Amino acid sequence: MAKIKKTIFAASKILKMSFVEILLIGIGLSMDAFSVSVCKGLTTKKFSWKMALVCGLWFGFFQALMPLIGYFLGAQFEQYITAVDHWIAFGLLFLIGANMIRESLSKKEDQPQDGSLGFKTMLLLAIATSIDALAVGVSFACMEEVNIWSSVLIIGLTTFVFSMLGVRIGNVFGSKFEKSAGIVGGIILILIGLKILLEDLCGISFLW
Repeated sequence: MAKIKKTIFAASKILKMSFVEILLIGIGLSMDAFSVSVCKGLTTKKFSWKMALVCGLWFGFFQALMPLIGYFLGAQFEQYITAVDHWIAFGLLFLIGANMIRESLSKKEDQPQDGSLGFKTMLLLAIATSIDALAVGVSFACMEEVNIWSSVLIIGLTTFVFSMLGVRIGNVFGSKFEKSAGIVGGIILILIGLKILLEDLCGISFLW
């Protein structure tokens, strides 16, 4: 996300961003939600449209909400947002991932994996994967002409689609590696959190 942030802030002098530019931002921001959705798909033996839809709605909504909040907060709060966003994301994803691994190791072989869609679980995941988007909203506020409503709609819809796709992809692999799916999913969540932390603290850029 660090690379995305730098690109967007560098473009803050542009009067108006095109549809393609907003779409590319949406794709970049949706990658963490996509990865987490893959983890959700890993926990299901059979593809569930309900899970795909729930993940899409949660992640899509928050990915749209965060830039909107950042936009109205304004640039004056940017330093406070970027100072802690990566730590919050890392902490939430680490705790959820570690708990997922613990539950997988403690379960009997014939017990199903936990693909929880509970309010608390999804809320924490949605916040963790979208909190970086606050900075994007702040950058939008620095531009002279940005239609914030159409921008967040594009970002939200893009994340919605990628999240549903992620559940499907995860399900394909999860059905093949059922016994270790929960452990793999937990490790992926922790790695996503570590990626976010390294991007912000060290300026390291990743392809996903």
